[in-house]
Amino acid sequence: MAYRILVIDDEEDILEFVRYNLQRDGYEVYTASNGALGLEKALEVKPHLILLDMMMPVLDGAETCKAIRKSPKLRNIMVVFLSAVSDEEMQLTGYEAGADDYISKPIKMNILRSRVKAILKRISPIEHNDKITIDTTNFQVHKGDETITLPRKEFNLLRLLYSHPGQLFTREYIYREVWGEDVVVGDRTIDVHIRKLRQKIGEEHIVTIKGVGYKFIEVPTENSND
Repeated sequence: MAYRILVIDDEEDILEFVRYNLQRDGYEVYTASNGALGLEKALEVKPHLILLDMMMPVLDGAETCKAIRKSPKLRNIMVVFLSAVSDEEMQLTGYEAGADDYISKPIKMNILRSRVKAILKRISPIEHNDKITIDTTNFQVHKGDETITLPRKEFNLLRLLYSHPGQLFTREYIYREVWGEDVVVGDRTIDVHIRKLRQKIGEEHIVTIKGVGYKFIEVPTENSND
């Protein structure tokens, strides 16, 4: 399967540079010069990955990413920001908008190619019967035909992440919503619970944004973007 990649950037030289190099790696590459055109192209070609500039006219990167996450047809697409602004606040803005990764400009092609390859591994096809659903009444999780019973805290953590697929939840927000503001827990508490959840539901469903938080993704099947 040839992965489809959409590059959205208002700088023509960057579009051509990225397209040329990714096509050499065997990807199908499409381009758009602003966020509005990018959304139209995404609906047309259903890419597996979008490389998205942060600062653009018409519709900037953050607003474009939010629109992608709100669209039932696009929300599971992986999104990576490309931006000349690399400060922590801008990166956090990108992650909060729903990005899966963030790469600073000027683009170093070897790094970009490596990151693209790593991200696309996350969407390797899985079987339809691995779909995750949650039974809030019985505190159970269904993975296809398998029923998984979770301890209360693990269940509440998964239910929070599952409530908005693709949305980043910061560690602070998770602590507050799952453990409460009056409960003191260790710094590694979330990490332990995340590790246990991954062991039970699969590594591919929970994505770590290093130093920020976690998100739940509905891993697409091989034909879901076709």
